[in-house]
Amino acid sequence: MPEAPPADPYADVPVIQIGRIEIPKIGLDHPIYEGVTLTVIDSGPGHWPGTALPGDRGNTVFPGHRVTHSHPFYDLDLLAPGDEVIFHMPEASHTYRVTETLIVVPEDLWVVDQTEVPTMTILGCHPKHSARQRIVVKGDLVRSTPSMASVAIALHVGDVLGAAS
Repeated sequence: MPEAPPADPYADVPVIQIGRIEIPKIGLDHPIYEGVTLTVIDSGPGHWPGTALPGDRGNTVFPGHRVTHSHPFYDLDLLAPGDEVIFHMPEASHTYRVTETLIVVPEDLWVVDQTEVPTMTILGCHPKHSARQRIVVKGDLVRSTPSMASVAIALHVGDVLGAAS
């Protein structure tokens, strides 16, 4: 279950990078972090605690800034169905295909609800230079590709197990 929004949006929490987000259509390649306090999101998109991690069953949710700090989600409004969003995680890269874009009010937290299948939600303030609404981009997982490091570990473990037989 998604955790409630932080009571103190400026809580002094560690900023821990968990991977990268790439959105080729808008030229985005940016680190992603764990957490949704402004302390975290000021560094880049943050993974909403309690939501699925990229590639897992459920809805992986990443809010981020559109016009402040590094403004990673500045051009979310340019995304259309069929565009790709790729999360590069330590074990694999997970590619999602955009299915829809919605405009909601900040209280519409149903957008972070979990799903039965792997989906993603990225969101930011809307319109640009306003916090009146949120732009929400939804997508479905289309493929996961193991990272070279995870493939090398699997091959090494297979070699070790094969040698032990």
